[in-house]
Amino acid sequence: MSIASNAVSYAVASAYRTLFGLRIPEWRLVAVLAEGGAMSQQALCGRTRMDKVTVSRAAIGLVERGLIARAANPSDQRSHLVALTPEGWQLYEQIAPKALELEARLFASFSDAEKAQLSAMLARIEAAATAFDGG
Repeated sequence: MSIASNAVSYAVASAYRTLFGLRIPEWRLVAVLAEGGAMSQQALCGRTRMDKVTVSRAAIGLVERGLIARAANPSDQRSHLVALTPEGWQLYEQIAPKALELEARLFASFSDAEKAQLSAMLARIEAAATAFDGG
């Protein structure tokens, strides 16, 4: 499972780095913010399953590139909300079709039933891992 995960991550990282200058953690933040809207970095940690340091570094890189912006969190003055900028949305709209294309290529040899079965098994593994680590 780890070897397959690494192989997929390497292929994805290579494509995103070459085409868009993004590392995987940066792409994850862009995708989650596009799907979920503005949120705190703590919420991003939960949604992406990445640690605070990785999320912070990715966010800093995206802020420096003008792809996300930080704003005060009106419900918690100790934290900030991060959201995609117009440039971030533009990048997302360029990447999303490529991500779907890459996914289609990865699963081209799978039947619909196999894809559904794999998805169900991965959901069970994620749930078990979440229960195991208490998170």
